[in-house]
Amino acid sequence: MSQSSPRPPIPLLDLKAQYAALRDEIRAAIDRVLESQHFILGPEVEALEAEVADYAHCRYGIGVSSGTDALLVSLMAIEVQPGDEVITTPYTFFATAGSIARLGGRPVFVDIDPQTYNLDPTQIEAAITPRTKAIIPVHLFGQMADMDPVMAIAARHGLYVIEDAAQAIGAEYKGRRAGSVGHLGCFSFFPSKNLGGYGDGGMVVTNDARLAERVRLLRSHGSSPKYYHKMVGGNFRLDALQAAVLRVKLRHLDEWTERRRQNAATYRRLFAEAGVATDLPACAANACRARGGSGCALSPATVVLPTELPERRHVYNQFVIRAQQRERVMAALKTHQIGHEIYYPVPLHRQECFADLGYPPGSLPVSECAAAETMALPIYPELTDDMLTTVVAGVLEGLCG
Repeated sequence: MSQSSPRPPIPLLDLKAQYAALRDEIRAAIDRVLESQHFILGPEVEALEAEVADYAHCRYGIGVSSGTDALLVSLMAIEVQPGDEVITTPYTFFATAGSIARLGGRPVFVDIDPQTYNLDPTQIEAAITPRTKAIIPVHLFGQMADMDPVMAIAARHGLYVIEDAAQAIGAEYKGRRAGSVGHLGCFSFFPSKNLGGYGDGGMVVTNDARLAERVRLLRSHGSSPKYYHKMVGGNFRLDALQAAVLRVKLRHLDEWTERRRQNAATYRRLFAEAGVATDLPACAANACRARGGSGCALSPATVVLPTELPERRHVYNQFVIRAQQRERVMAALKTHQIGHEIYYPVPLHRQECFADLGYPPGSLPVSECAAAETMALPIYPELTDDMLTTVVAGVLEGLCG
């Protein structure tokens, strides 16, 4: 990549480009709420709940204040108590485990599959104890976890399954949508998500009428009717302004998802043509274990691209590559003002606040390898082929320059 002909910066995400295309629709929706002067819950939220539930192939949707609060209120709905254990992945955003800990529960971490970075279902059963209450699989980066074995294990042991689908709205597993397989599903509408609002927002979806009613009560201090409290809840309500914005965006979501998928296909072609794309070795998990989580000994001049498994619809909230030369690649991208990000540099079992859980370095080596080697490239719908080519050139410079 020549430095004599500078190109415009390529951000990791360009929400300004998205807004420019939707400005008139968005402003009309906001004006509709302002004219109504109905800002908390109400008809806009109810309409969004029905539309997202339908999109997720669920009977019920309950709008809440964030993706984090969607997880928290779902755990409250299944009555997680102090000392209860919830099995989940350490390779995820903090909210997954933080919500468990906030209720006095104990996160029990199980290592991940090295290809998808999702919870490895073959390791779940060994982690179950008499105190286990639930399993939270995370559909990381936009691809659903392997849900059939998760649900089978949960059924055998009488456990709840809460899908953390914060990054995966519209993703599919064997024809089933994210959020519809477990007992509860949790979405985030943080601005960077595929369906993002203009602030925080989230939703819980479910096919269980009893759980839906519990979540609906808990999001408003457990009150029904007003001032009469059946349980102690919280203030987890979704704003009408956010709902109105999200209703506009939801109409465009499938188109945006297909553009993300097309961009992913273009990346695959460009990396393959450059001769640097490689599959993760079949022995990657064993290599991680042997190296104590310090990396999988990938070839220095190659990148591992995201694995999209059969019978999946990957929605590419992130396009995450893996490289032994990650620091060099990031330096090259920074030089050329190309956005990139590490998701996630420190797995949750190694976070300071969870030190008392007793996970030493190397105890969950596949997660630790992923944290050491992965990084995300721009994947948003408004990217052009020329921009994708520029990103790949930056990666190649870091690998081989």
